[in-house]
Amino acid sequence: MYLNGISTKSASTIRTVVQWCFMLWVIGIGIRFGMFVNSVERGAVVPLVSRPPGVEGFLPIGALTSLKYWLVSGEIHPVHPAALVIFVTILLMSLLAKKSFCSWLCPVGTLSEGAFKIGRKLAGRNYRIWRWLDYGLRSIKYLLLLMFVKFILVDMSVEALGGFLDAPYWAVSDVKMLHFFTSMSLTTMVVLAILTLFSLFYKMFWCRYLCPYGALLGLASIVSPFKIRRDSTRCTGCQRCSAICPSSLVVHSSTAVSSPECTGCLTCVAHCPERNVLAMQPVFWKRPLPVWVFPAVVVFMFMAGTGAGMVSGHWQSSLSYSDYQRLIPLVQSLSH
Repeated sequence: MYLNGISTKSASTIRTVVQWCFMLWVIGIGIRFGMFVNSVERGAVVPLVSRPPGVEGFLPIGALTSLKYWLVSGEIHPVHPAALVIFVTILLMSLLAKKSFCSWLCPVGTLSEGAFKIGRKLAGRNYRIWRWLDYGLRSIKYLLLLMFVKFILVDMSVEALGGFLDAPYWAVSDVKMLHFFTSMSLTTMVVLAILTLFSLFYKMFWCRYLCPYGALLGLASIVSPFKIRRDSTRCTGCQRCSAICPSSLVVHSSTAVSSPECTGCLTCVAHCPERNVLAMQPVFWKRPLPVWVFPAVVVFMFMAGTGAGMVSGHWQSSLSYSDYQRLIPLVQSLSH
């Protein structure tokens, strides 16, 4: 199977490399942040390592609050600016390059994909939920998104936004997120175990049914010029594309896949047995693009967005090491 001289199977290889390189980067950020917090908790005069701003990518709800504050006030709040930069970057990626963050960069998506592949090896197959139930369950993530949109974008006043972003709770939200992973409660462990179990046997269970972040990116991706496009005159109707799709989309009968559930993973392209029948390309481009173009666009957009935040001075938090020394002992009381 070849696309412009390049094996379409390489699409899967490229994505695997991108996913795990990003995963290793995220793990590195987590380790570095853990070392920073450990320095504070041990009472070190200076931190062993500096705080990595990239950790703020794990604060999407606060980033949504920060986005509204920016839109209504014209100012980027200085406490966790990287959260807003990463959030806006990923949103722009979806507007221009489908829900590509979910399938190419998101560490949760990478782990979810690994889970269902392990489950397929254990059980010999993955299972599919009845279509009528599948549609009902998919609505959960949109309802969760609607709740956050109402509470933050609709109900919160400018004063309330400023009050939240100036509060100690937001200041140490990154530390609370770290403790969520390093000091899990029994309830958290049980919930994660259940989600992992479902993810083993049902493809992308969390992403497909429960992730409000993915729901937002999916809605934004509807207007993306990039879409999986099918040449219906050369398609044999073998339906391999639909059978392999992690989002269970009916690719084989679509001229262009516009569904907000499409993550742009290129799995269908990699498994199409016919040359140049399926391709990820913008509407204004008539010839199939090489498979490396779309991942190059995805990686470039993420690097450009975060790089713009760094260059513009909206990356490092205004909180100092002494601020963390003062605030971290209050984390437990701020969690209730």
